Amino acid sequence: MKTTLRLAVVAAAAVAAFGAHAQDFPAKDKTVTIVVPFAAGGPTDRVARDLAEALRKPLGATVVVDNTAGAGSSIGAARVARATPDGYTLLLNHIGMSTMPALYRKLPFSVPNDFEYLGMVNDVPMTLIARPTMPANNFKELSAWIQQNKGKINLGNAGLGAASHLCGLMFQSAMQVDMTPVPYKGTAPAITDLIGGQIDLLCDQTTNTTSQIEGKKVKAYAVTTPKRLTTPALKDLPTLAESGLKDFNVSIWHGLYAPKGTPAPVVTKINEALKVALKDPDFIKKQEALGAVVVTDKRMEPAEHKKFVQSEIDKWGAVIKAAGTYAD
Repeated sequence: MKTTLRLAVVAAAAVAAFGAHAQDFPAKDKTVTIVVPFAAGGPTDRVARDLAEALRKPLGATVVVDNTAGAGSSIGAARVARATPDGYTLLLNHIGMSTMPALYRKLPFSVPNDFEYLGMVNDVPMTLIARPTMPANNFKELSAWIQQNKGKINLGNAGLGAASHLCGLMFQSAMQVDMTPVPYKGTAPAITDLIGGQIDLLCDQTTNTTSQIEGKKVKAYAVTTPKRLTTPALKDLPTLAESGLKDFNVSIWHGLYAPKGTPAPVVTKINEALKVALKDPDFIKKQEALGAVVVTDKRMEPAEHKKFVQSEIDKWGAVIKAAGTYAD
């Protein structure tokens, strides 16, 4: 009985201490690290660095970015899942959070259960583009060309689980045509080969394709969002939905996460700072330059963020399962 009482007192003291620590978050002498599960210089890395800068003032802390790349973002995500749940190690990840459960047979963490969801950051539209020598001049002509060239079409992507890979899977499913996937180690070599005519099609983020479209180095046919975009170089492109692929909607989003068990007061503080950062005019301007749209809806809230990711897990799980695409 005395032992049980002693353990209860110790546990209560620990909870009280942790609660006091949470109230003091962030400490002046500690740095908040945002882990990016991709290499430096890519779209997600750029979003993270812009966000880190926007978070510093409302959070009242030094915020840095640390890249831990590999295995379709699962290595960096695992690092954060195992980190001390004190708010000083966070994860910025994209749509990979919703595709990892289907793509990988074994993960060292559970996406729904091993993270605290802090809020969504942005949505990044995608574009369907083709080699400059593609004979089709609009989506109707492209659709006819695809039907006429079944079994001979090369569809590039930036690797398993990449945004371009996922969009490609969805596009093939919507067109009901199998295409030959051509994976690359990143978007840059895929676009280089597209421009050179080595591959036929690519579906990728506006962060990677806008300058190529603007420079007329590739042919562009449509955007993957429900509504047309306002970006000057893309404003005349129709949506795939209005082009005949009903309900086609693919965008690459980013969200912020903490290890499971991070105290509620810390989660609240980070979420409040995030919402301030998302209204920062400089941050919004930088995201618009990337072709990204800063989140302003209820997905900024932790519960809605988690609900949205679960809906994406369900959506992409079905697409990936139908395609029979898995990683060890």
